[in-house]
Amino acid sequence: MTIAMTYAEFAVREARGVSPAYERLSLAVSRDDEVVALLGTLPPGKRQPTLLFGVVRFLGGPVDDPAAFHEFVVENWRAIEAESRTRATQTNEAGRCALLLPVLAALPQPLALLEVGASAGLCLYPDRYAYRYGDHVVGSGRPILDCTATGLTPPAGLPDVVWRAGLDLNPLDVTDPADVAWLDALIWPEHAHRRDRLRAAAAVAAADPPLLVRGDLVDDLPALAGRAPAGAMLVVFHTSVLYQVPARRREAFAEVVRGLPGHWIANEAPDVLSYDALPQPPDEALHNVLALDGTPLAWTRGHGQSIAWFA
Repeated sequence: MTIAMTYAEFAVREARGVSPAYERLSLAVSRDDEVVALLGTLPPGKRQPTLLFGVVRFLGGPVDDPAAFHEFVVENWRAIEAESRTRATQTNEAGRCALLLPVLAALPQPLALLEVGASAGLCLYPDRYAYRYGDHVVGSGRPILDCTATGLTPPAGLPDVVWRAGLDLNPLDVTDPADVAWLDALIWPEHAHRRDRLRAAAAVAAADPPLLVRGDLVDDLPALAGRAPAGAMLVVFHTSVLYQVPARRREAFAEVVRGLPGHWIANEAPDVLSYDALPQPPDEALHNVLALDGTPLAWTRGHGQSIAWFA
C-alpha cells in the first residue's frame, strides 16, 4: 500500500466519525505530493498518520487546518524527521482496559499482569479504574471508562491483581512531564475526555508505579515473566502493539508467549495475528480482534469505546 493510500484509508476507516480534524488532515496528506515525498524518506514503520500528527502536535504545530499543517511540515521537516525517527506511537489508552476487563475478570484469580508494549503502564491498572457499560457500572475508581458492549454480560466485579509489570523498547515515566506531554500529543484533537482520562490514569500509576523494563518482546519476555509471583495466574497481554513489529518477530513472539505458563490476551488488528475464521465486523470502521490464548472473542474499537462479543 502506498503512503497516499495509507493516509486515505486512515481517514475513512479510523478517523471518520471519531476525529473530523484527523479525517480532513489525512485526506489532505493523501493528495499532498510534497508531504508524501518527505514521508517517503522515513523508514516504512515511521510513516503512519498517528505518528506524524502526534509529532506535529508535540512540536506545537497546527492539525486543525490542512494548509497550515502543510506549511508547518515543510518548514520544520528536520525537527519532525528527528522526532519521528526516535519516537513511537506509544498511545497509552487506559480506556482499553474496558476491553480487557471481561476476560481478566473471568480468569482464575489472583492475577500477575505483564503488558508487552506497555508505554507508561497505564493499562496495568484494570483493578483501579471504574467502568460503565451502558447502565452497568463496575468499580468505583477514577477514571471512569465508558464502553458500549454488545453480545456479552459485563463482569460483576474487578480482577484481583497482585503483580504488574511492563516490557517496552522505550518505557515512559508518568512522573516525567516530557513523557506525559508526548502521550498527550498522541491523543486526537477533539478528545478532551481522553486527556482527562490520561491525567487521572497517570495519577493512579504515579501513586503506585509499576515495574517497567526496557527490553524486546521476544528476547526479554521469558525473564520478566519468570519474576511473576508463585500462586498468581500470569497474564501476558498487549493492545495495538504488534502492528509495529515485523511479521517474523510477531511469529517468534507468538511462539514464545504460547510457551509460557498462564494466559495470553491479544487485542490487535485482524491482519496482525492469524486466525482461522472471523465473523464480519460490525461495520466498515477499523476494528481490532480481542483474543484469549489464540481464540478470537470479540471485535473492539481502538480506544476502548466499544466491544462486540461474538465468541
